[in-house]
Amino acid sequence: MDKDAVLALEGKVWMTVGGEHLGGANRVALLASIAECGSITQAAKAVKMSYKGAWDAIEAMNNLAGEPLVERVAGGKGGGGTRLTRRGAQLVENFHKIEREHRLFVEHLSRQSHALADDFLLIQTMKMKTSARNHFAGTVSAIKTGAVNDEVTIDIVGGQRIVAVITHESTASLGLKPGSDAFALVKASSVMIATGADGARLSARNQLTGVVSRLLPGAVSADVSIALPGGGTIGATVTLESCAALALEEGMEATALFKASSVIVGVPA
Repeated sequence: MDKDAVLALEGKVWMTVGGEHLGGANRVALLASIAECGSITQAAKAVKMSYKGAWDAIEAMNNLAGEPLVERVAGGKGGGGTRLTRRGAQLVENFHKIEREHRLFVEHLSRQSHALADDFLLIQTMKMKTSARNHFAGTVSAIKTGAVNDEVTIDIVGGQRIVAVITHESTASLGLKPGSDAFALVKASSVMIATGADGARLSARNQLTGVVSRLLPGAVSADVSIALPGGGTIGATVTLESCAALALEEGMEATALFKASSVIVGVPA
C-alpha cells in the first residue's frame, strides 16, 4: 500500500427479509421517484432503469415485504398512474433515516482507519444469485413425508400457499420443519396461465388466482404478471400465440399454474 494513500471506509445499506434481498439505495430511489412522478415509466427513466427492470424490482419488493409497496391509481382524464402505498412511503422515509445514521457511523470509523491500515481485512458477504424470476419468502406450514420425496407447504404473502416436492434428503439437509423460514423459487418459464378455470380439474399442484397486472409483449413471447390477493405477484413467460388464444389483457382474472416439482426450496443462510 502506498504510504501516502489515505485509507477510507465506505459502506452501503441493504434491506433483507428472511435472507432474501429486498433492496438498497437503487430500489429505494425507484420508490421515491414513483412517489414524485406518479408513473412507473417516468420513474424508471429518472433512475436510469428499464421499464421491465423497474416492474421486476417492484414485484420482488411487494412479494418480500408481505404487502404492496406500490399500487396503481384508477384512470381518469389523465389515464391514471402509480403511487406508493402508505407502507411504501414509510419504507422510503425510514430507509433514508437509517442511511443517514449509517453514513455517520462509517465516517466515524473512517476517521480511525489510518491506525488500522496494515491489519485491515476486507470481508465480502456471499449473496445468492438465481435465474428464477419468482421469489417468495414464507414459512413452512406442513411437511408430508414420503419414502423418497416430501411434500412441503410454504405459506407466503397474502395467505397464499406454495407446495413443493423435494427429496427427503433435501428436507433434512435444509432443516425444514413446520414454523421454519423458507423461500420458494419458481422460474417464469415453468408457470402456465389459465383463464376461466373455475371448476376445471387440473393436475398442477399449485394454482394461484389473481388479476393480470402487467403484459409486456416481446418478439416471440410476453412477460405476464399476475397480482395475487394480499400483495404478491407471480410472473410467467407466455408465447404470443398463447396470449392471443387466451385473449390476455391487463385487468382480467387469470390463474398461474405450476407443478410442485418445479418449485425450488431454500432457507436463509
